[in-house]
Amino acid sequence: MPSGFHRKQRVLSRANKNHKIRKSLQYSVLDGTAWSAMMGLTQNYITPYALNLKATNSQISLLSAIPSLLTAISQFFSPSLLERAGNRKNLILPMVFLNALMFIPILLVPFLFQTNQVWWLLGFMTLSTVAGAVINPAWGSMMTDLVPMKLRGRYFGNRGMINGLITLFFSFVASGILTVFDQAGNFTGYVIIFIAAMAFRLVSWYFLTKQYEPVQKASKDDSPGMVTLFRQVGSSNLGKFILFIVLMDFCVAMSGPYFAVYMLHDLNFGYIPFTLVCSAGPVSNMIFLKYWGRRADTAGNLKVVKIASILMPIVPVLWLGSTNVVYLMAANMFSGFVWAGFSLSSVNYVYDSCDPAISHKQLAVFNGMDGLAGFLGFLLGGILVDKLPVLFGFQLRSIMVLSGIGRALVVLFLLRQLSEVRRVSAVSTWNLMKIKRDKNGRIQ
Repeated sequence: MPSGFHRKQRVLSRANKNHKIRKSLQYSVLDGTAWSAMMGLTQNYITPYALNLKATNSQISLLSAIPSLLTAISQFFSPSLLERAGNRKNLILPMVFLNALMFIPILLVPFLFQTNQVWWLLGFMTLSTVAGAVINPAWGSMMTDLVPMKLRGRYFGNRGMINGLITLFFSFVASGILTVFDQAGNFTGYVIIFIAAMAFRLVSWYFLTKQYEPVQKASKDDSPGMVTLFRQVGSSNLGKFILFIVLMDFCVAMSGPYFAVYMLHDLNFGYIPFTLVCSAGPVSNMIFLKYWGRRADTAGNLKVVKIASILMPIVPVLWLGSTNVVYLMAANMFSGFVWAGFSLSSVNYVYDSCDPAISHKQLAVFNGMDGLAGFLGFLLGGILVDKLPVLFGFQLRSIMVLSGIGRALVVLFLLRQLSEVRRVSAVSTWNLMKIKRDKNGRIQ
């Protein structure tokens, strides 16, 4: 057989693979769009749902803490589950399907159970969260194979911007539905939004079935196990970064569940002003994801993480400035700006740092430790929230300040120990942060 024929076959094979990858990246955007619709319908409304079931502050904390703990534990079993499944999609698809179906028992809680309703909600929410999260290392590993390193900031920035827009839209849809059915003891609105959330998660599942999964690079026989990788945290560059992120998220989790309680109980916001404030963050996040993505591709993910981290302690403290809805929307827009850079670049930094042969294990360690930190943060917040002093008229303001102090300490002691993992241009912070616009006036 002539060598020219073999070259032609290799070119055709490479072209076919590139076509599959391009289509898969399009399907991933559609999967993310459907997932975002589900999140927009539910993420801001689980706490109000629990409050309607007469949940206490401690139970609200547990509603975040327990799923976070079991999610963390599940991450350490994810690599072994992946090995049993045979490939990444064999693990991802059934778990996403289960994640969708769990909305059925969640919406039936007030109708099936006359007592201990919050505890039943906690149990079903935990199962749903674990089913959705156990796939994260496998999904992250697959996406690192699909998205070239030099395009990750731009791709995930654009994908995140679309997701943010969809989340925002469906958050307002959910708010409108709940406002229409806003009567004591009437759960019809929640039934509607949970059924819709389930439908969108099934659409997400469909697009995941359409994605191409590249063959994962085989692990070496002597590749480190989960215990070894866990012990390396704090010594390797990736390990130090993981430690930085999990400690930051621990401090964030202390106050995380209480912003909704603060608005609904302390400030007596209705669903519309509550949704306006909650949505201001995603709007800002959506606007600035592309802004941060371009800068991360140019100057490196770590540069963006450092800038966002320095701003992070300010985020909860801004909530002390006023109880005015417009002011709180502005505060949450600042939060969205900071989180857009921090979340996008920290995840991409981890992707860049992973060894492709064991990326699923490294991502499992990262997700597991992050989930455990979240659990401990939620738990500590739940213990302290009713014991802290009243600050400027509201007790919940104390937990916000405590969270801000914790974030500042993490930045002060750990940020300087991190280093970039790829070659990037040397750009000053001032030049990097300057807002540039294209010919149509859009932020670049």
